[in-house]
Amino acid sequence: MSNNPEFDDLKQALCEAIQDEYKACATYRLIIQKFGPIKPFVNIIEAEKRHIQALMPLFIRYNIPIPEDDWETRIIPPNSVEEACEQGVKAEIENGEMYQRLLKDTSNYWDVQNVFLNLQRASQENHLPAFKRCVSRGSQTIAISNHKNCDGGHRHRHRRGCQ
Repeated sequence: MSNNPEFDDLKQALCEAIQDEYKACATYRLIIQKFGPIKPFVNIIEAEKRHIQALMPLFIRYNIPIPEDDWETRIIPPNSVEEACEQGVKAEIENGEMYQRLLKDTSNYWDVQNVFLNLQRASQENHLPAFKRCVSRGSQTIAISNHKNCDGGHRHRHRRGCQ
């Protein structure tokens, strides 16, 4: 444990952010595996992968071990596409609230603020409306071909980084 509460807040904020992005990516990957390459999941999973990649340099810059992504073993996919879309709306609302809170905890780190603001903006302005459209479509789904799977970023074995 460090003697710097501000650094401890930074470490906790980065770990919480990447875990939330890992969770979203794993959830959307499992939804695609269960229901096929449907919108908006095939599009948003690629965005989640980019979010994870945007956070990685911050861990490196501040010498914080990158936590392992073990979310795929912890997620139970929803029973229907409609339920998946509803969960997506809820998750993106919670994601926006999380980043709002984390922004307060990292106010002295301009680089972290920039990344968090960009991720929050993408969540609220792109992902949330896409999931709301998905809910309004009901059981209609839009299949996409040639989708790419998200690998959740690099798999690291540095669990100690966020404990």
